[in-house]
Amino acid sequence: MFGMEPRVVTAGAVHLPERFSAAQQQGLLNRCRRWAGEPAGLHRVRMPRGGMMSVRQVCLGWHWSPYRYRRVTDDGRPVTAFPAWLGALAVECVTAAYGSADDFAPDVAIVNHYSGGARMGMHQDNEEASAAPVVSISLGDTALFRLGNTDNRNRPWHDLRLSSGDVFVFGGPARRAFHGVPKVYPGTAPPGLDGIVGRWNITVRQTGL
Repeated sequence: MFGMEPRVVTAGAVHLPERFSAAQQQGLLNRCRRWAGEPAGLHRVRMPRGGMMSVRQVCLGWHWSPYRYRRVTDDGRPVTAFPAWLGALAVECVTAAYGSADDFAPDVAIVNHYSGGARMGMHQDNEEASAAPVVSISLGDTALFRLGNTDNRNRPWHDLRLSSGDVFVFGGPARRAFHGVPKVYPGTAPPGLDGIVGRWNITVRQTGL
């Protein structure tokens, strides 16, 4: 682990710039590709009103679909196991952000792939029974990340750019804040990152289930 000093965006929300080296980013990217190709791999999520998310995703540990977690995918396939090493990595990130990780015991990851103009609308992460923080790891193209308030999708909000190798941790007062990715900047991935297309985002969480 290396990188710049943590930057507190708002209470409970901490940006860890350049948290992962080029070699670590490549290793995480290789894992994302492997997860994407497994039987319960990348898919687009259909929302309750019929629309499809532009982001594609694969889940580890639990399968997320609006708005619940299950142990199998929507078509009944088993979910890829949540790797212990990824949980340990998330604990290290929470410790770097807050000084300690307390009882943080992550058991699920949602891996998102942004390409071709994909974005993420403002939403809350409310499916988890646990109030433990969310750890978000960025790989590839830089994204404009928007962290809003806990009441609605409107202002006030904070906009920041998350680049490849950055980590964003939000918990405490910011845990249920609305957030989204209104834009990804194509062609901004590090040139040495082999085979990257678009942006990958690994979000690690504790379900409390």
